[in-house]
Amino acid sequence: MGKGFVENWRRLGRIGQAFLFVTVAFLLLYFLHAGLLSEIVAGTLVFFLGIAAAYQLARRVARKAIWRLRNRLIVAYIFIAVVPIVLILALVVFAGKGIIGQVAVYLVDTARQYRENNLAVEVRGLVRRPPDDPERAIERFHDGREGRNWLPGTEIVFTGSKEARYPPDSKLELPAVWVSGGDQQLSGLIVRQDGDKEHLYLWAFAAHNGIRAVAIAPVTHELLAGLIPKLGDVNYTPLMGHIEKSHVPPAANLFDFAVTGVVYPVTVPTWESPEDFRELYLTVDTRLSGVLSILFGQKGTGFNRKFTWGDIALAAFLLVSVIFLLLETISLVAGIQLSRSITGAVHEMYEGTQHVKEGDFSYRVPVKGNDQLAELTTSFNTMTANLASLIIVAKEKERLESELAIAREVQDQLFPKDVPYTKTLELKGVCHPARMVSGDYYDFMALPHDSLAFAIGDVAGKGISAALLMATIQSTMRTQINTATLNSNGNYKQPSTAFMVGNLNRQLYANTAPEKYATFYFAMYDESQHALTYTNAGHLSPMLVRDGKVSLLEPTGTVVGAFPFAVYEEKTVKLEHGDMLVAYTDGLVEPENAYGEMYGEERLQELLIKFANADSSEIIARAMDAVVQWTGSSELQDDMTMVVARRI
Repeated sequence: MGKGFVENWRRLGRIGQAFLFVTVAFLLLYFLHAGLLSEIVAGTLVFFLGIAAAYQLARRVARKAIWRLRNRLIVAYIFIAVVPIVLILALVVFAGKGIIGQVAVYLVDTARQYRENNLAVEVRGLVRRPPDDPERAIERFHDGREGRNWLPGTEIVFTGSKEARYPPDSKLELPAVWVSGGDQQLSGLIVRQDGDKEHLYLWAFAAHNGIRAVAIAPVTHELLAGLIPKLGDVNYTPLMGHIEKSHVPPAANLFDFAVTGVVYPVTVPTWESPEDFRELYLTVDTRLSGVLSILFGQKGTGFNRKFTWGDIALAAFLLVSVIFLLLETISLVAGIQLSRSITGAVHEMYEGTQHVKEGDFSYRVPVKGNDQLAELTTSFNTMTANLASLIIVAKEKERLESELAIAREVQDQLFPKDVPYTKTLELKGVCHPARMVSGDYYDFMALPHDSLAFAIGDVAGKGISAALLMATIQSTMRTQINTATLNSNGNYKQPSTAFMVGNLNRQLYANTAPEKYATFYFAMYDESQHALTYTNAGHLSPMLVRDGKVSLLEPTGTVVGAFPFAVYEEKTVKLEHGDMLVAYTDGLVEPENAYGEMYGEERLQELLIKFANADSSEIIARAMDAVVQWTGSSELQDDMTMVVARRI
């Protein structure tokens, strides 16, 4: 259970969790009567978080429930048309109920203040113009004002030259805390302790020249309901408690809503101590027709004489509401019919896609009408007619890609897997093709007596044709190495690099197209002499790093495969301990950045000097990463090949 609860809690998300938390807090505040302001703040948070949570939930449900376009359009109409109308109507209803409720509270409170003022005037008159016979004056006051100013259950105490009470058996006594001497005038609501319970009273007190008069009348539900006849129930909560007999008028029609108005808060002092207060809420329960009949109580004129203006206003509101609802219904029906015409065409196209998915390219979607959907259907049929040929093209492309993948595997086998062993020379080479196959070439070849040969080349062009030419170069050079023979004394005779490159040039020229050629660098290392003999056939000059400086091994001939009678020379350089020779293709120096500036040989030289003491693999990796960062793209502009030979 605990695991399932945690999983469901996580599924709610942060918004859903916050909504549940704030909802619980709002309910606690409501039932504990923490205060209207706190309830409003919590209710507002519940409202907005509820909207956010509902939106989040709607998105989740929509993914499963509105897969069909028809349902999706209906939901769209609901959000575009129905939901705003409902929100507007809800706003009108809630705002109207709030305003009507506050109007009802205002009417009741005004009537209560009117009674309070009348009672205060009468009490003040007793002390300002004291009668010769106070008891008779109070009785005349009661007998002459019954039903106007007099409040049921009123008690009056008059103290002056003689004391008078009404009723005669009244035990009413004003607490001494209210008497401060001199002239006084007090009136309003007050809470008085009667036995074990507190009751609400309306009271007035006046003092003048040592004469005092106090009147107090109980506030009951019947008294409050009678302040504005036919309005409804009036209550001061929580002091007065539950109303036993309701005075709310019956509903005049289906739209005659019940309304509740609240005043927050009414602060009422206690009879025993003016510093002790009770906070009460004046609530009025009524109906829309009850308030309108009071505000528009006049009868109409002409044929409307038997109706009040309140009845006419309510009827007009209902008529406009019905017309509004009717128009909205018509709009919704029209929207649904329009969506059916749209979704019908989409459904036909969906059926067409199912046929196409099963390989039936002869199926045609029926074209209806002369609108954009009809044009779309026609385009779909045209696309279906051309799809078969496109599939053939796609299959051909797939076949070519498969062949390229095979060629890539074959080419990977051509690159050297092992480095020939020598005691004083360390070799490392890497090739990163820009496409599936590369036109760059490098190779390591073992020679007798722990000597070795290595080569690097760059075939003109890219793709399979360049890769095939690269394979031809490798095959030719390895064949020449393998056919080197021993002399009559049994000593190994190292072949000439210039002769081998010249022979390669003649074979490429004879067996390849005129536009096919390659730059080529070939070197042989003599382990006993630590000498490197090389021929550079138009290739980029390798860099020799010695004692923190870089020197270039310049070309000794032109490219191979372009000219049949090209002459090549060879040169020899002795490698000292710590020397590093770096050969590379143009893919490392010619890539451009966003501003069209090439990486260049100078930056490569600076990198080689900086990391001259690093491992050969690290030098190659740093050089290639620097080029990629320079271009700002992970896609290579050209094949990148690099060979590092280090004298150890």
